[in-house]
Amino acid sequence: MSHRKYEEPRSGSLAFLPRKRAARHRGKVKAFPKDDAKKPVHLTAIMGYKAGMTHVVRDLDRPGSKMHKREVVEAVSIIETPPMVVVGVVGYVETPRGLRTLTTVWAEHLSDELKRRFYKNWHVSKRKAFTRYAKKHAENNGQSVTRELERIKKYCTVVRVLAHTQLSKTGLKQKKAHLMEIQVNGGSVADKVEFARSHFEKEVGVTSVFEQNEVIDTIGVTKGHGYEGVTHRWGVKKLPRKTHRGLRKVACIGAWHPSKVMDGYHHRTSIGHKVMRIGNGLDPKSGSTEFDISERPITPYGGFARYPDIRNDFVMIRGACVGPKKRVVVLRKSLREPTSRKELEQITLKFIDTASHGRKGFQTRQEKEAFEGVKKIKTVA
Repeated sequence: MSHRKYEEPRSGSLAFLPRKRAARHRGKVKAFPKDDAKKPVHLTAIMGYKAGMTHVVRDLDRPGSKMHKREVVEAVSIIETPPMVVVGVVGYVETPRGLRTLTTVWAEHLSDELKRRFYKNWHVSKRKAFTRYAKKHAENNGQSVTRELERIKKYCTVVRVLAHTQLSKTGLKQKKAHLMEIQVNGGSVADKVEFARSHFEKEVGVTSVFEQNEVIDTIGVTKGHGYEGVTHRWGVKKLPRKTHRGLRKVACIGAWHPSKVMDGYHHRTSIGHKVMRIGNGLDPKSGSTEFDISERPITPYGGFARYPDIRNDFVMIRGACVGPKKRVVVLRKSLREPTSRKELEQITLKFIDTASHGRKGFQTRQEKEAFEGVKKIKTVA
């Protein structure tokens, strides 16, 4: 017999090996969209927090398909995106070994929720982070800061802003903001630097980054729901038919202790999510459509499971999103241009389900009271 690797090639994808726990909680953007100097200056990503899922009803707009102009039901994910604050700019130079950081310029004033990111024990710390650096903006009219910005304009080819989330605007308990670099695309390098500096200590909303019907990518950490056995995953040989307790398995796929297979904690990038709607959670009609004009917000009647009511802008994307409730998710502009009819389709929603589990399908409190009628008032003797 020849070598087995020639007789029977290996099975199972090596794309995600090693399958080990992610080193970071926040998703890392490993590639940004290709820059085009002809386009206006713009940001390419933003962060949000996964609130939950629901479903929508719409008419399919796909000429030539048998389902054209017929109603379809699709699952959607709701991601709350409070405005991010730009607090710095980073310049990169190209080298034979890739990009190298030339310099970083921070804004003069940084919020406490961002400073918490630089401490492990905030309550016992002296909270002196960036107090010396802030003096640079006042010394000699900020000449040292201006000099670093000029260096970025002169030598750098890639410009990214430092921006953080505002958890204080959500109902989440966490107080430590998430910080990330967001690449600035469009225009010249000087235009990028001026764009970054003009946005120091200012908010950037999701509406300035994405728009409806756009195709985007999501990046985050998930335990993964694609569970499968070793036979399908690695192509191991099945055991004989009469094997006790199953035959699509091997002797052991885990340790003795802990005596269970641990959930995953993997970094994943999911591409090709269609933006179905961008709205504001405080808008009383954010859950309404042209066909369903009943006034109700996007937060379900009874609230999201394990997530507070949405108070900020939100993005509704088609399909599932990585991570559980409350998980921070990075939304990035797509790396490739959409080409398929499914991606280019214009979305017109007819109905958004805002019923909660256990509410018997009622979308609003008024709808429930109108159906059940007047209830008997209990009197105390």
